[in-house]
Amino acid sequence: MITIPRRVTAPGMVLFLLCLMYFITYVDRVNVGTAGPAIKGELGLTNTELGLVFSAFAYPYAVFQIVGGAMADKWGARRTLFICGLIWAAATVATGFVGGVVSLFLARFALGFGEGATFPTATRAMQSWVAKDQRGFAQGITHSFARFGNAITPPLVVLMMAYVGWRGAFVVLGIVSFAWVLVWVFYYRDDPREHKSITGEDLERLAIRDRTAKPAAKPPVPWRRLVPRMAPVTLTYFCYGWSLWLYLNWLPSFFKDGYGLDIKNSALFASGVFFAGVVGDTLGGVMSDRILKKTGDLQKARRNVICLGMLGAAACLAGVFFTKDLTLVALLLSGGFFFLELVIGPIWSVPMDIAPQYAGTASGLMNFGSAFAAIVSPLTFGLIVDLTGNWILPFAGSVGLLLLGAGLAFTMHPERPFEDEPAPLTPRPVPAE
Repeated sequence: MITIPRRVTAPGMVLFLLCLMYFITYVDRVNVGTAGPAIKGELGLTNTELGLVFSAFAYPYAVFQIVGGAMADKWGARRTLFICGLIWAAATVATGFVGGVVSLFLARFALGFGEGATFPTATRAMQSWVAKDQRGFAQGITHSFARFGNAITPPLVVLMMAYVGWRGAFVVLGIVSFAWVLVWVFYYRDDPREHKSITGEDLERLAIRDRTAKPAAKPPVPWRRLVPRMAPVTLTYFCYGWSLWLYLNWLPSFFKDGYGLDIKNSALFASGVFFAGVVGDTLGGVMSDRILKKTGDLQKARRNVICLGMLGAAACLAGVFFTKDLTLVALLLSGGFFFLELVIGPIWSVPMDIAPQYAGTASGLMNFGSAFAAIVSPLTFGLIVDLTGNWILPFAGSVGLLLLGAGLAFTMHPERPFEDEPAPLTPRPVPAE
């Protein structure tokens, strides 16, 4: 009997394009970590200066989490990601032509400007194109592609450097980014009903039952209410982001300079650690969705998985302080990254749970926490290593913040939708007697 393969649905293709975007953006943002030792040697940088370059990405990235999320809610994901993609692709190419620490800082700054709105905008797209009971999986699988980008970048960049040098590697990766931008703008539509490949079954799955109704006018973002509502989520995500950016920026240098490995072996060790995150991202989203289907309790589905991830990561990173064996350290770092990435699927679903109508803005507010961590975490790591010569000591801050994040997760309350919360009452004037 011949089985006919299932049709690739339009929502499935949109999700796949978002997965590719997460993969490409993470390759473009962490490639400098693998090329860092070569860049440091050619440009004569200190560890503190290299940490400053790593953090350059994060300054505009932090600002455009919020601005970009609001742009996506107003303009739609199609136009926003088209503009952002052009900027981040051009910045990646420009990195191959830098001549010193200032131009390198500016190129990374421009990259953060281009990538700042990408994840909040992707969340805005998922709000329209992913069914509610699959959002944990969608966030998990997209971020697993990001971690796959983390994992494949070290050996990929090292291989490219062998043929075209670190400068040529950035140029090639930028050209790949331009290709994704073109595919996105030609295929994606903000309203699923306007897509030529959408079917009635797809719309039913997305809970869109009227194929003819025009999208409702988008109300202005209620900033005064939304910012404090998302603040606990932002703080929780900062605690996660502190450790994430240590991994993304410093791991290849940790193995190379901390353990004396050559750049090839340091890249392979870093890649192995990052592959653990691929599994963690997907599993965290699946676990969260299954808990939600079984219990119907958003609090348990999101909070419990986040707490498990943060506590497990803290335990693994604490173990690094008790051994100097390279293999054991690599395993502990891998375990730490696995548990850390369990957090991603559930926590990126929280903005859609709390404020679905403002999903882009809400997720931008949340990701501001990680983006701010991206400013201070890499710089702090480099400064501590320069001052002490100890490559393990910076992980102490990670352990403390992960424990704090597990506690803060209890304050997020995704089960309380933002629309159901009354606006603050304006005091009525008291008539004069």
